[in-house]
Amino acid sequence: MKLQSFSHSQQKIFFLCGITAIYLAIVAWLDFLQGPPYWDEVNFWKSSLTFSDSLLPSLSDLREYHSLNTPLPFMIFGFLEYLFSQGMVAGRLFNLILSLGIVAIIGWPSRQKGGRAILCLIGLFLCPYFLFLSGRLYTEMIACTWVLLGFVAYVRDRHWVSCLAFVLAISSRQYMLAFPMAVATYEFLAIANQYRQGQPVSPLQHQRWLAPALASLSFLGWVVLFDGLAPSSAIVSHAPEVQKSNLSLTPGGAINFLGFVGAYIVIPEWLLFRPTNPLQSLRKNQKKWLLIAIGLLVFCLIFPPLDTPYGNMGKVADLLPFYALNLAMYYGLALLTCLRFSKPDLLFWIVVFNALIMMKAIPWDRYVLPLVVTFWYLKSIHYPETVHAAAPTQTDTEPQLA
Repeated sequence: MKLQSFSHSQQKIFFLCGITAIYLAIVAWLDFLQGPPYWDEVNFWKSSLTFSDSLLPSLSDLREYHSLNTPLPFMIFGFLEYLFSQGMVAGRLFNLILSLGIVAIIGWPSRQKGGRAILCLIGLFLCPYFLFLSGRLYTEMIACTWVLLGFVAYVRDRHWVSCLAFVLAISSRQYMLAFPMAVATYEFLAIANQYRQGQPVSPLQHQRWLAPALASLSFLGWVVLFDGLAPSSAIVSHAPEVQKSNLSLTPGGAINFLGFVGAYIVIPEWLLFRPTNPLQSLRKNQKKWLLIAIGLLVFCLIFPPLDTPYGNMGKVADLLPFYALNLAMYYGLALLTCLRFSKPDLLFWIVVFNALIMMKAIPWDRYVLPLVVTFWYLKSIHYPETVHAAAPTQTDTEPQLA
């Protein structure tokens, strides 16, 4: 039964009852947010305590908190500890509230979005890391919130508000840099295309790429402060080899990440939003898709996906008896991603910059979560129809709502 068959009021009741049940279950599962620290929560809490002695952190606090993560989440958790002295419970509750805010922005069935919003929310929940991290003292929920607010402001043409949100996102996780870089690149190319076609460009249009470009440059402030990508003590004790040298890259990590996108975004989207006339799309794009498949295969053979013990995808890869099956799994999922995001629109650039940055990170599927949140938000608002870019892109092959 299609969600559109329900009335608007029924959709709202379904949303409220479903979310209430899910989040009550999460709170109960996490022992009412008072359970023992889980994995990274141990180190994250130690870093948070660095900022719990005063309202304003010192310069040494910002340089010596012994974590690879930029410090805004730890500052927030430390501030909550300074005010309430409730241990990790306050920070976990804060993340839970942020999670509910993200759910409301994406999934609330407004008259404009209707049942589409609930389908997008289901897509978000199909990424297991969203609900898993919602009530834990991890940094992802804060970073995802700022990225989401950045795009909410962007689609509403509040570009300097969007800039501020992206700056705060980068202050929460370094790899959030991918999002303002993608917006800046997309908007700059769109305006360059207008100039090339002889179309008039108003001075105000330049803020569409200038604002995210300035947000991206805020990353350099952290590099200067840390004298590197993260505090030096954290680099020495916690960083993977690729992050210990500023010039090191692992191109195979991009294949891992594209595989994660295929598993957590492309396949759920296909299941929830069946494409119209897929055979027609195949016939229309067969030459381009064949070139993409060949190019990706060559790249995979030269730079194979990395062997990773982290995350759900790592566990699946460990179950495969032969390395060739591991390679085939990542190649197949990465190919789905490349075909889905083959048009040079905003989502294309978001995926590209995320994949490039993942050449500098541990291949962990948990890192796909901010992209998952961004994708389902843009899907819920009928992107790209609602993104009034300087040069809108065509969407004839975008999967449509079932």
